[in-house]
Amino acid sequence: MIKGHISIYGFEPRWSDRVAWYGSAIAATALSWCIWWLSPVMHQDPFVIFILAVVFIARFYGFGPAVVSTFSSALVLDYFMFRPRLGVPVSAIELQRLGIFILISVLVAGLARQRSRAETKADEVRQELAAIVTSSEDAIISFTVDGIVSSWNHGAEVLYGYTAGQIVGRPLAVLIPGERTGELETNLERLNRGERVGSYETERVRRDGTRVRVLLSVSPIRNEKSELVGASAISRDIGQQKRTEEALRRNERLATAGRLTAAIAHEIRNPLEALTNLVYLARRDLGSRDEYLGLAEQEIGRLDSIAQQALGFVREATFPERLDAGKILEEVLQLYLRKLQQNHIRVDKRSEETVAIFGFPGELRQLFSNLILNAMEAMKDGGRLRLRVTAAHEWAGERRPGVRVTIADTGTGIHNADLPHIFEPFYTTKKENGTGLGLWLAYGIVQKHTGSIRVASRTVPGRSGTVFMVFLPESPAIVVAQAA
Repeated sequence: MIKGHISIYGFEPRWSDRVAWYGSAIAATALSWCIWWLSPVMHQDPFVIFILAVVFIARFYGFGPAVVSTFSSALVLDYFMFRPRLGVPVSAIELQRLGIFILISVLVAGLARQRSRAETKADEVRQELAAIVTSSEDAIISFTVDGIVSSWNHGAEVLYGYTAGQIVGRPLAVLIPGERTGELETNLERLNRGERVGSYETERVRRDGTRVRVLLSVSPIRNEKSELVGASAISRDIGQQKRTEEALRRNERLATAGRLTAAIAHEIRNPLEALTNLVYLARRDLGSRDEYLGLAEQEIGRLDSIAQQALGFVREATFPERLDAGKILEEVLQLYLRKLQQNHIRVDKRSEETVAIFGFPGELRQLFSNLILNAMEAMKDGGRLRLRVTAAHEWAGERRPGVRVTIADTGTGIHNADLPHIFEPFYTTKKENGTGLGLWLAYGIVQKHTGSIRVASRTVPGRSGTVFMVFLPESPAIVVAQAA
């Protein structure tokens, strides 16, 4: 396109187009003259029909043709209306009227041209937005305040299985599972109050009845009076992402269980050795057989307890249970106690008598295990591990009651540059020795329990160390809702 030329058509016009435009301007003037000639009503105010012709030309053919139409109209007005016979001079009033006509026509042509450009630009923007919506892989849906679908893009067809013809005009509720029927009304109420509905994870139902996990964001649609007339929803299928994350969690959980094998082997060795001795004594001393068998039962109980603790790392509960966070931390600590002693790590543990919350015991064992393992690896040359379990309220927000678990070590610490990234998947400071999934998994477990985790660390020689503080709420309703 040539610089300085702006075409409302979005392309450089050809000479044939220009000839047609300017010819149309002259033709509009001629048509106006014919209408004036045939209509006696127009004789009273001949300027009206010619101004309409100028506005029409400016709207559809541009400013240049409108100027041609203006001056050709002025010539027609001058020759056929003000002095129909040659040699008759034009009065001053008629000249003023012609001048005003030209001025008004040029002004109207300019305004019409600007309006045309604005409308063309708006059309281009609408077309671009429509192209973006149409080609988007995300499902983009708009619906009325009554929950009736009004638009449906190709991404929605792929995600939900309905074509636009099959779903437009139908209630959006056909996509919402029965247990989430109040979700639509809640979102519309929040939008009507002027509140923002942020992105959140939820479930939707496809045409074939299968469910899909989506990341959903809802935005209001308002009219010129700022009244809510509907809403738009953008959905993204995160089912594959969730399955991948769950696979990573399972693998990391099994990897942790594998690292526990050595510790469990040490713990099992002692009761097995005691069992062997007790069975031998029971065979040789029939008089004390019952006493020896009773002791053997106690050792079997120890073996069963150790096996249950190990299974707790890989066994998942469907619903949260009432549990003692301090007891679970103690069970995890017992599995690592021998290794802590071998690494010359002193343990300082303090816990209130009963700090009960609702949660998933297997996942909390995984959480505490990851944090204790990290502390041990940071203290390869010995040190001090401090564990605290206390009843507390969360630091901010609703100040919910719950339990705070603190795990602190005197290890090498974490550099400030690494701290913002330690909960990201596959980010590790252990180089080839780490998977980068332990703290990411720990963070996910805390989030599932609607809790929070904080970390503080320093790397100053002689005063280095790291502190992890985990808050877990006691409210069962919150945890159940999060698990669902």
